[in-house]
Amino acid sequence: MENFKHKLRIKLWAEEDRPREKLLLHGRRHLTDAELIAILIGSGNKSETAVDLSKRILAFYGNNLMKLGSASIQDLAKFKGIGEAKALTVIAALELGLRRKETVEEVITQITTSNDVYKYLNQTFANLHYEEFWILLLNRSNHIIGKFLISRGGQAGTVADPKIIFKIALENNAANIVLAHNHPSGNLRPSDSDDKLTQDLVASGNLLGLYVVDHLIFANNRYYSYKDEDLI
Repeated sequence: MENFKHKLRIKLWAEEDRPREKLLLHGRRHLTDAELIAILIGSGNKSETAVDLSKRILAFYGNNLMKLGSASIQDLAKFKGIGEAKALTVIAALELGLRRKETVEEVITQITTSNDVYKYLNQTFANLHYEEFWILLLNRSNHIIGKFLISRGGQAGTVADPKIIFKIALENNAANIVLAHNHPSGNLRPSDSDDKLTQDLVASGNLLGLYVVDHLIFANNRYYSYKDEDLI
């Protein structure tokens, strides 16, 4: 059945399986690398769908986006179905992604204020229509040593499991933890469940020697900080 589907043109696939429709229905993070590239190239060739062609290109580069990003126009044009225009589109998109990472995340390596957290994570939460819960792991001098997605939910909320949070922190030898999640509604006000979770995590962290130093809520390019409000 799977092989049969691969032979079909993408337009004949179930709507939820088509990359463009999947992006519209579920958001960009639900797509694989191959599906995102398929959107860029638009179409495949006579024997491959855009997704299959994208998978083959990725496989050639060891499924490594950094290696793919170093490919030239001539390198990509060697794949049947990839002309100069499609190669340019892929290269430009990967370059933008690299520049975004360099300018947004890599500049800030030490957290000293809530605004540092906001600058580091704002793009992570940008344009999300559902809640996500992330943590930043810091060493004793508050340099960032890790960024982890804990959970993803719907528009109404998501569940952050304390066991998962502290397991990740312990495995990565963190000293301090920053919590962060977004409110798709645009309302920055913490909910009662936000307050309870924060209090519980702070108390548990104190017992473990893993200190929760702040919890930020993101909404419409603004943020709320528990530390700034003297609630941590």
